[in-house]
Amino acid sequence: MADSTKTLSLKAQGAWLLFAKIVGFAISSMLPLLIVRHLTVEGFGVYKQAFQFIINAVAILPVGFSMSAFYYLNREEENKKSAVFNILLFNFVVGGLACAGLYFYPQFLGNIYNSAELTELAPKIGVVIWLWIFSAFLEVVAISNQEARIATVFIVLAQFSKTILMAGAVIIFGTIESFIYAAMIQAALQTIILFNYLNSRFPKFWTEFKWKFFAEQAIYALPFGLAGVMWTLQTDIHTYFVGNRFSAAEYAIYSVGCFQLPLLTMLGESTGAVLISRMSELQSQNDNRQIITLTARAMQKLSFFYFPAYAFMLVTAYTLITTLYTEKFAASVGIFIINLTLLPFDIWIIDPIIRAYKKFGRLLLILRIFMLTGLIIALWFGIQYFDLRGMIAIVIVTSLLERFILSAILLGKLDLSWSDWGLLRGVVKTAVVSVIAVFITFFIYRQIREITPSITNNLVQIIVSTPKESIVHFIAGTMTLGISFVVFVPIYLFGANYLDIIDEDEKLFIKRVFAKITNMFKRNTEIQSEN
Repeated sequence: MADSTKTLSLKAQGAWLLFAKIVGFAISSMLPLLIVRHLTVEGFGVYKQAFQFIINAVAILPVGFSMSAFYYLNREEENKKSAVFNILLFNFVVGGLACAGLYFYPQFLGNIYNSAELTELAPKIGVVIWLWIFSAFLEVVAISNQEARIATVFIVLAQFSKTILMAGAVIIFGTIESFIYAAMIQAALQTIILFNYLNSRFPKFWTEFKWKFFAEQAIYALPFGLAGVMWTLQTDIHTYFVGNRFSAAEYAIYSVGCFQLPLLTMLGESTGAVLISRMSELQSQNDNRQIITLTARAMQKLSFFYFPAYAFMLVTAYTLITTLYTEKFAASVGIFIINLTLLPFDIWIIDPIIRAYKKFGRLLLILRIFMLTGLIIALWFGIQYFDLRGMIAIVIVTSLLERFILSAILLGKLDLSWSDWGLLRGVVKTAVVSVIAVFITFFIYRQIREITPSITNNLVQIIVSTPKESIVHFIAGTMTLGISFVVFVPIYLFGANYLDIIDEDEKLFIKRVFAKITNMFKRNTEIQSEN
């Protein structure tokens, strides 16, 4: 009974955190769409360069030390306060060193992007990095202290305050420097909340410093942190090659082309997080058969969302990019299409299985070092001969190569037979249904894309005599995407149901949701009729 209660508690915490991420995404996703409409393409490129550097610095410099809170706050009651203070001290020092480095040598940032403007802004960017590294512990400490509801409030408030401050900066001032000041203010407010929270949960934590325990915590945290650093570098290093070789305007085009849907990323991360513990348990029992079956089921679940999303975005790529980021970024469409190539391959579950085998940890680190080295060499060569599409192609090929190598290792370890490939029948069916649905949608999309601008212009003129072209274009693009989506989804769901891709539990869930929506409309209709 206790175990069941604990499981329900974990599910509840996961639900709260997923809710926080979705709400946070909904709030923060509006920001770049607003900024891109108030800046030139070159200005947007400088903004993306500055905050790409900030985000990477905040992720890399603490080398995952904050994540040790998940271990020590749930295992060692007597060292909780020490663990919290150690993390704050470590983050304060590394953030301060980064800030000092950019203050005394601002050319470092300017040389990376060949930008005199970023050289001038570097000291202020250093302050943002310092404050963000320090204040970012707020979310981590609340989650690791198993206060998911409070963590949800912190996450949502952080995204909301950042969006409001940054939006105010772009509307009132419209300069990169104003964005940086807004980021400083937001981080300062979050730091005040952090101190209040820590003081209420861990009173006088600043009196609990122990050198011996600090060394123990560092020994535990740094290996995991270094692996995370390697992943961050492998994921984002291509943006620095592009920023160094191409102009700020071209960098803006490239960054928009690398646009991804965070909701799909959240789905993949959530699935991986759930599978890690289960895979470890099965591996300890040497139950390869269940590992294979569970992997196939997870791939089917992911393909149900990833395949249609890939097909739909592939067909509507031009409208999607130009609607979100305006026609100034039409050149980003080709980069976006190449970048989309990874999406169908994201259904292949690798990380949870790798983590289940202890000896694979070192192999993974060595492989990532090798792949990062190869990626840097390829990017250095490509930057001299390729255009922006060639640069993103290098990234995609390298990522796929790593996945194929890991897949070959895992396939040998799990002793798959030819009959096991039959477990992927559902994945193949999903691919077929996605192709059929998008094939039909494509013909509808081509027709409505031509007529929606004129229809939208006539409708908007009823309200505004001389509407802005940007507003008409946004509404027309939204209508085109919306109509295409309404066509695509029923065809896809009908085909998925016809081929038995949707499980009975999922069908019941859809029916319950549909029934609730129907009842809600019925109640509204009854209320209106009574009035």
